[in-house]
Amino acid sequence: MQSLNLSPLKKLEIILEGIHKDFATDLLDRAGLKGYTIVGNLSGKGSHGMYEGHVMFNEDDALIMIIAAVGEELVAPILEGFAPFFERHTGVVFVSDIQVSRLVKFKS
Repeated sequence: MQSLNLSPLKKLEIILEGIHKDFATDLLDRAGLKGYTIVGNLSGKGSHGMYEGHVMFNEDDALIMIIAAVGEELVAPILEGFAPFFERHTGVVFVSDIQVSRLVKFKS
């Protein structure tokens, strides 16, 4: 039986208002990421209580989550890029250890 080869990476889960999607994806693109996943229309509970995800008029009115797998060397620069943003805007970044198959999809 053949098994998958797994490689360690870091997973970033970036939650912010949809209106700021272009800022976040531009930052990730400039950091050299090969790709990421965007999940829209989030619901949840935070420090300000319940947030019901719904698209009122457009996706800019809802929270989104951007999920990216990156090498350890990119975590600090990406977080530094987001630091000034999160001083002024709602949102959070989660960083966790993961393992991925097909490393070529994530690193050059």
